[in-house]
Amino acid sequence: MAAPLRVGLIGAGWVTQHHLRGWAALGDAAKVVAIADPSAERAAERARAFGIPAVFTSAEAMLEAGGLDAVDIAAPRAVHAELARLAARHGLPILCQKPLAPTLPEAEQLVADIGGQVRLMVHENWRFRAYYRQAAEWLRAGRIGAVRAAHLSLVTSGTVPDAEGRFQALERQPFMREERRMLVAEVLIHHLDTLRMLLGQLKVEAAALSRTCNTMAGEDGAVIQLSTADGAGVSIFASFAAYGVPAQQADRLTILGEAGTLRLDGTALSLAGPEPERLDYDPEATYLGSYAATIAHFVACLASGGPFETSPEDNLETLRLVEDCYSLSGFETANRSAA
Repeated sequence: MAAPLRVGLIGAGWVTQHHLRGWAALGDAAKVVAIADPSAERAAERARAFGIPAVFTSAEAMLEAGGLDAVDIAAPRAVHAELARLAARHGLPILCQKPLAPTLPEAEQLVADIGGQVRLMVHENWRFRAYYRQAAEWLRAGRIGAVRAAHLSLVTSGTVPDAEGRFQALERQPFMREERRMLVAEVLIHHLDTLRMLLGQLKVEAAALSRTCNTMAGEDGAVIQLSTADGAGVSIFASFAAYGVPAQQADRLTILGEAGTLRLDGTALSLAGPEPERLDYDPEATYLGSYAATIAHFVACLASGGPFETSPEDNLETLRLVEDCYSLSGFETANRSAA
């Protein structure tokens, strides 16, 4: 049997619990053997919970210690580029949480700097959710015919104060409070990427971004209009500041085709048309499974030499859509003027 892939995890924040469960799902194919985080306490907590033998307070110390075959970067996006360059200098394949960098120019420079030096995959797990993979299969099989229009909505009360004055989205992920690019760059980037996977090349035609929660630096509302290469209209309606709805996120997607309709309502996927079908997914299993599937794809491609589905070049296409949302909306310019 081949020896397990020895992985070093950079980061010990909230999301890393899901990364570590994803790595554990691979069994003997890969093992996280080291973890690095500036917080020794958080790193030690993750190490105890997941049986990681080596703990470091810096990525540089972890990489200098050696004994790794690959690196998983799950640190804040502000340091993704610097950490990717560091891992590249050590010649290690990299799985990097989305996005590659906070802005498109920074990401383009990173790809130019380390392209070809090491294998690099972006950890964009949303498109690996089981219901989106099934939806892609139905679309590729022509189950609804040519796509005519699509609409995706994500509406939560995450930035509406609860009875105790807390914001559930910010309690769950406190870093969102300070991000000047929040809803589109942190959350809807997943949906833009997934829509690209489902519908092909997209272009942002218009965008309106807004902020309701003044506790945040960035936006918590977005209305985005896009078009496909074939001219079909695609709209995204999203808000974290909707009163009267749950704080939990649930995607709702409708894709209209010339021969049928595909719908996703939370975790219920259905097909209307000549051959109707409905599939229901377990929410937690699907969420955790997306991490495992993303990581399994990384490991399989390293073993086979095959291309990564979410390559750096692919992620740049998603980042271009994100950049267009901000530039067309004028939100950042208005924010600076107000400040």
